[in-house]
Amino acid sequence: MVNFIKIFLSLILFLFAVTFVPVYATTLSAGISHDEEIPADLFGTWRVVSKLEATDSPSNFKNSGLDIWNLSKFGDVINLTNPVTGATAYVRVEYVKNNTIKFVKEGNYDNQTLIDTVEITLSGNKFTGKNYLSLRTYSADNSLKNEKTATYTLRGDKISGTSILEK
Repeated sequence: MVNFIKIFLSLILFLFAVTFVPVYATTLSAGISHDEEIPADLFGTWRVVSKLEATDSPSNFKNSGLDIWNLSKFGDVINLTNPVTGATAYVRVEYVKNNTIKFVKEGNYDNQTLIDTVEITLSGNKFTGKNYLSLRTYSADNSLKNEKTATYTLRGDKISGTSILEK
């Protein structure tokens, strides 16, 4: 079970910081707000490096990762895909302040909820930021049984230009 959790958390992290489990490469959540304010520079393909900064569960989270993100927009929905694994998620934008964007994905898996929050600041063809993970496990009566957290630093380098599709 511990190995399953390690693998599960490592792969889920890879979609934002690294990626989601390829088996779960389906729509994971939907919705967006403030899409008019999102800088066009966000869209395109990025090489993303993550490094573990802090965790209360070191045996469950990888120390570092390398991933590819493709961020695109169709209408009012932002889609994050990983061309390596084929994983896809629709992300909800929490806020946009100048070139800083915060987006969230929440997924439910059996008796667990993963809240994945990414906050990045764009600077031309680069970004820096943080990825905050919270894995909550619930008991049969739906009360919180356990929570494991991790914080990663992120660095992204743009690989290719924008990928914006308008209706």
